[in-house]
Amino acid sequence: MRTMELGKSGLEVPVVSIGCMRINSLDKPSAEEYVKTALDLGANFFDHADIYGGGSCEEIFSEAINMNPTIREKMILQSKCGIRNGMFDFSKEHILDSVDGILKRLKTEYLDILLLHRPDTLVEPDEVAEAFNQLESSGKVRHFGVSNQKPMQIELLKKSIRQPIVANQLQLSITNANMISQGFNVNMENEASIDRDGSILDYCRLHDITIQPWSPFQYGFFEGVFLGNDKFPELNERINEVADKYGVSNTTIAVAWILRHPAKMQPVIGTMNLERLKDCCNAADLHMTREEWYSIYRAAGNILP
Repeated sequence: MRTMELGKSGLEVPVVSIGCMRINSLDKPSAEEYVKTALDLGANFFDHADIYGGGSCEEIFSEAINMNPTIREKMILQSKCGIRNGMFDFSKEHILDSVDGILKRLKTEYLDILLLHRPDTLVEPDEVAEAFNQLESSGKVRHFGVSNQKPMQIELLKKSIRQPIVANQLQLSITNANMISQGFNVNMENEASIDRDGSILDYCRLHDITIQPWSPFQYGFFEGVFLGNDKFPELNERINEVADKYGVSNTTIAVAWILRHPAKMQPVIGTMNLERLKDCCNAADLHMTREEWYSIYRAAGNILP
């Protein structure tokens, strides 16, 4: 699979990330086949979080692949922490405890990347810096990032931490494209012009932070997928036309639409279906035209001034 550098990390990663939030829906043989298929496709970047399945997803993953040093070196592991018991917690103690739990469940000695999940308004940047320094010096975490954060929240962290923020995981799909839409509708008096994220897309591009879009097939907030959905007839018609042109599935086109953006994003794919997994990975080799990208954007009801 085509690769790219993750932020300024120097780490070469596949352009598609495999999200493991639903891996606990598979039995062990199916989970093993799933991970093996992903590796065979060159998709060796696996995204976890300590809250997925209450931690069971990380355990199932490590058990399914019979984690050992040999197979560990074949993959890139990312996990997230900071959500617990109905609140957010970026305290030094919680970050350190969370990473120890993640490593134990994944049966590994280190994470390639740790992301801070959902912003904590009670964050003390100096505490985060102490936690990051301890994790880095101990070899438990090699690179650091955030999830669902806007520019000033990242700047606040950067006031204290010395490690580069290499990734920011954000919701983005063809139908959830506000971070793109507000950039088109500058100085306009319409809904699309509202800047809800502090121009996070431009900020990440300026600072070489890789955006990792989550829920690339969802509309709304986990309201359902737009592919094949009667609520989006024009969008599906256009996606299917482009898919037919390239001889691929509509799933491939939905992922390729994100990959076409010059921000060099790394979408997080959450499907546990092997055929859809292959379709997602096929998007790495498809480069749609500017005309096709804009036509799909407009077909979703997105506004151009």
